[in-house]
Amino acid sequence: MRKLLLGLTLLAGLLAGVSILLPSMLEKRFNSIYPTRLPAVSPDARRLHESLRVVDLHADPLLWNRDLLKRSDYGHTDIPRLIEGNVALQTFSAVTKSPRGQNYERNAADSDRITDLVIAQRWPTRTWDSLLERALFQARKLQDFAAEGDGIFSIIETRADLDIYLARRANRSNITAGLLSIEGLHCLEAELGNLEKLHAAGYRMMGLTHFFDNALGGSAHGLSGGGLTAFGRQVIQRMEALGIIVDVAHAAPQMVSDVLDLARNPIVVSHGGVQGTCPGPRNLSDEHVRRIGSNGGIIGIGYWDAAICEVSPAGIARAVRHVAEIAGIEHVALGSDFDGAVQPPFDTTGLVHVTQGLLSAGFSEAQIRMVMGENALRILRGALR
Repeated sequence: MRKLLLGLTLLAGLLAGVSILLPSMLEKRFNSIYPTRLPAVSPDARRLHESLRVVDLHADPLLWNRDLLKRSDYGHTDIPRLIEGNVALQTFSAVTKSPRGQNYERNAADSDRITDLVIAQRWPTRTWDSLLERALFQARKLQDFAAEGDGIFSIIETRADLDIYLARRANRSNITAGLLSIEGLHCLEAELGNLEKLHAAGYRMMGLTHFFDNALGGSAHGLSGGGLTAFGRQVIQRMEALGIIVDVAHAAPQMVSDVLDLARNPIVVSHGGVQGTCPGPRNLSDEHVRRIGSNGGIIGIGYWDAAICEVSPAGIARAVRHVAEIAGIEHVALGSDFDGAVQPPFDTTGLVHVTQGLLSAGFSEAQIRMVMGENALRILRGALR
């Protein structure tokens, strides 16, 4: 019996060690920094950056078991680094499912590699086989960070929340805020009523698809290339009634067109790129860039290779310029995809390099303010109830 108890104790210790070490090892591998030499930042760029209200439309740190109230030496984002990078508002996205062998071209929906991570990180057992519960758990994680953050971190759910927070931040720069988002509404589990549960949990932006087709329609990386389904149309209409921002990042081109045909409110591409500077299956055509501008929406430019091809501040600036020339400067924003298994050229403390890249590309200070945050704040103020 003693040997059995000893063996079980050792096994439990081994499993606990795996649950701590394996996820951090995976994150260090997947959320690294792209090896590149960044241009020097001028005093003018630093001065301008410090005066900005920076908004990032997409990051995935809630997937990982890091305490976001503590500064980490790996990954891309946490609350101390957001404050250091002068981020006024960070959108935190919940990832609930990703296919095994994930790629940018074709993925089926019949496998999931997130389940292994959920179990390894010892998430509650209710999350092991429920995508909805995974989303609700990640919302609770962010709520807990806000509750434990001693006032340095707030969650924005209403227009009043946003206005009160921005008034506070005008007199106190060492605070930041978050908005909850979802990467793919497969977590609805094909039940329209679950949308209200997610809204009640604090989600205010929702991506329709991720790397595979779901009950709402086609993914840019799925098998069908399809547009909105009848269920997808119901979801869009209910999202707009609730004041939830529709995000078409990762959506198939036909689905983007269908959403633009149906949407009455401005839509968002939270993170991605454009075909005009970086051809690729998930990047937007000029026609879709133009239509999103006409819809009043915004496009968040990412920082990784598949979004901008040249992973540099100049590459980001080129994509921003392309959107500005087609849709107008008021329709482009930032969408880093930090902590989303990408390699950006800096973590969130390095956002001053984007400001420098835009200055070097000839954008005015007023235009840079729009791109770095004011466009996103306009969309949020218009959408939140």
